[in-house]
Amino acid sequence: MTYLIEERSLEERLRRRVKVEQEFARTGQRFRKKSFVFRHERIFVRPILNLALRATGLYRVGVENTLRLEVRELSLEYPNLPSSFDGFRILHLSDLHIDQIDGLVEAVTQVVKDLPADLCVITGDYRFEDHGPCEEVYLRMRALLPTISSRHGVYGILGNHDVSEIAYALEDMGMRMLINEAVEIREGSDVITLAGVDDPFDFQTDDLQGALTGVSRPGFKILLAHSPELYRQAAAEGVDLYLCGHTHAGQIRFPIVGSLRHNSDCPKEYSYGHWKMGKMNGYTSPGVGSSGVPVRFNCPPEIVSIELRRSR
Repeated sequence: MTYLIEERSLEERLRRRVKVEQEFARTGQRFRKKSFVFRHERIFVRPILNLALRATGLYRVGVENTLRLEVRELSLEYPNLPSSFDGFRILHLSDLHIDQIDGLVEAVTQVVKDLPADLCVITGDYRFEDHGPCEEVYLRMRALLPTISSRHGVYGILGNHDVSEIAYALEDMGMRMLINEAVEIREGSDVITLAGVDDPFDFQTDDLQGALTGVSRPGFKILLAHSPELYRQAAAEGVDLYLCGHTHAGQIRFPIVGSLRHNSDCPKEYSYGHWKMGKMNGYTSPGVGSSGVPVRFNCPPEIVSIELRRSR
């Protein structure tokens, strides 16, 4: 069972984000952070990379790679995990960009239908572009969500490609969007907390302290954030498990050096896979979909299945 720590309307929860969206509309801006870089990436980097991949015949291979989903199994042990949650399984999806390419939603549903979980979380970026209509996103999310088997439901947060209207649509489909707030998840008399913050990367509308208002300090806490940038703050707040995405692990990874860009204000080691900050475990998903150019090399799309264990 799940219980809201503080009941607020979706309109109230989205107030900060809507204010930023209105400011973007007024100024013609799409990003708060690194807007110069993103503008030039859109105008120069993407077209040049696209042209180079097509000229070398690698574009088709890269596109095919985006549909080869892998499941990553991860087991994490905690001395403070309540005993009723020993063996609790979390299904983590991130950066779906579900309207990116035909065949993606079919590939995802084929995988998730065979991955029953106790809890499913989706850490933002439901659409491919950061502008334009969302109807195709809604059509494909309606196909995906019924195939997810999760005893405690599906929870999500918004990413930097998303707009506030997506939260309304997803809640209408049965998801629960966490916008700087937390819920309690109960197994018998035991409780853990699931908190979610709004996008800290571009919209900068995250409020971790607000999300954890009323949450017991010693209790077991899971945080959903779109990007890994809050790693230091989350560890200081006593978060036990930090789940995020956004970086796509670079999408194109090279032997030894990995990705050339990790697209987040944090150390590179926090931009992909399992990491630790003090006692806090973190996992940065390379994502289900792709961003920018829809290709992947040495960086397969991924769905993460996390098992929580109580250390003996």
